[in-house]
Amino acid sequence: PIKIFSTSSLWCKLLGAVTTFINVTASTRLSLPSTVLPTPNKIQMALEKPTREAEQIPLIVYLYTTFAYATMILFGYLNEYLNKIFKRSLSEKPRKGYAPLFDDFNAFFNRHMFARVSDCWNRPICSMPGPYMDLIERTGSSYLDTLKLTDKVQNCLNLGSYNYLGFSENSTVCIEDDIKAVKSFSSSNCSSRISYGTTVLHCQLEKAIARYLSKEDAIIFGMGFATNSTAIPALIGKGGLILSDSLNHASLVIGCRCSGATVRVFKHNDMKDLEHQLRIAVKEGQGGGSHKPWQKILIIIEGLYSMEGNIASLKEIVSLKKKYKAYLYVDEAHSIGALGKTGRGVCEYWGVPHKDVDVLMGTFTKSFASCGGYIAADRSTINSLRSSSYSSYYDLSMSPVSAQQTLTALQLIMGEDGTTNGRDRIETLQRNSVFFRSKLIEKGFKVYGNYDSPVIPVILYSPMKVAAFSQLCLEKKLAVVVVGYPATEILLARARFCMSASHTIEDLEYALRQLDTIADQIWLRYNEPHPQPAAITCS
Repeated sequence: PIKIFSTSSLWCKLLGAVTTFINVTASTRLSLPSTVLPTPNKIQMALEKPTREAEQIPLIVYLYTTFAYATMILFGYLNEYLNKIFKRSLSEKPRKGYAPLFDDFNAFFNRHMFARVSDCWNRPICSMPGPYMDLIERTGSSYLDTLKLTDKVQNCLNLGSYNYLGFSENSTVCIEDDIKAVKSFSSSNCSSRISYGTTVLHCQLEKAIARYLSKEDAIIFGMGFATNSTAIPALIGKGGLILSDSLNHASLVIGCRCSGATVRVFKHNDMKDLEHQLRIAVKEGQGGGSHKPWQKILIIIEGLYSMEGNIASLKEIVSLKKKYKAYLYVDEAHSIGALGKTGRGVCEYWGVPHKDVDVLMGTFTKSFASCGGYIAADRSTINSLRSSSYSSYYDLSMSPVSAQQTLTALQLIMGEDGTTNGRDRIETLQRNSVFFRSKLIEKGFKVYGNYDSPVIPVILYSPMKVAAFSQLCLEKKLAVVVVGYPATEILLARARFCMSASHTIEDLEYALRQLDTIADQIWLRYNEPHPQPAAITCS
């Protein structure tokens, strides 16, 4: 069976011991400049719905985390050198006359860093991703070796899936409608939307989305990633300017690059920097001495940032976009269904009218337990997307079954079934999010994000702790997601917990007890424990 750190190398074990020892001695708060890293919200700021702010990271944490990466790279190159001497090179051998297909450092990183802990990812499941799910155990060294499936199954508390409102379970009314849909429409239309990929379900879903978000019209796509990457190029092109948040999702980044527009990045959720960029854009235009104005300026943000757990400062952004006559595009992949009293996303959360956001984008893969995405806007914008988006012509339309799943879930959320089922799910999710986050902070974990966010990142820092945390959680029957470089900044490796309306308080209390034990084993209490305010205590 796979053991901690997933390798028998002596240096790796020694490094783990050294980093643990250094962490124990890190009680003195030596700090880097406050601009280096962001900070989690303080408990006392919870009721003010705080935004992300700067923090002072302990210098000793910075040193041992950097030391860990440097040591792994050093030993990796030493390994490569020795294997080359003994003619056992692990690197790619290109065909004669061909250049290497893979980037040298990326391949090196995969072989000597990711490969050592690859058992922490791609874990196969054999059940629905409800509050609990069954994971298939694997064996192997997890180092340049294929992990092999076994016959053993482990039932774990699911803290990693985006099943925010619990619609992924087979006990909901959605399943009955899905079965009817697959019998009536089959599993796929085998066509794009502009050909024969549109069914009455697609039309009904688009009307429901528009009604839900108080927009004139909406268009749905077969894939969430493709929604951003193909819709943005249809909205803006050469001669336009995109102002993109520095932590925007990869789908937004790809969409911006494909658009042909000029792209400028502003600091994450930083209103001063955004206004500075807007002022320069309006004053100087396209540059080059001509002062030719931009054809249009498009601000692109996310409603809820899935790696940070924090919520966009929408009120301030809307104020700036009105002041400088820019358009606003908001990605609500994680906020739709999860934020706001009725789940209508970041607009409802901050009390901003939906009409103040020009383009609302979202996906159905989280709160709706389906697939695909949508764009909601005024009718002329949607008509333009129908005729100019790449997805309309070249992408397979959303499966009718997925469209039915989304439609039924949306009707439950809006209360159109005549029950409070949807409202109850939203309230339970918000209760669970506040409860779990406040308890983690109370125990001394370093937690990022807003209190109402269902995404709860816990900072681990060290790459050794990423592997150790994931594997120890699995031993204690907790299915968690860990994230490290290059998916995050090199110093900001983390675990990311996702809350669900399907979780009970008893489930979360069990998880907290296990995490408490793990924190003592690998020293994860980077903050002083805080008493929990009565104002956010959940019963």
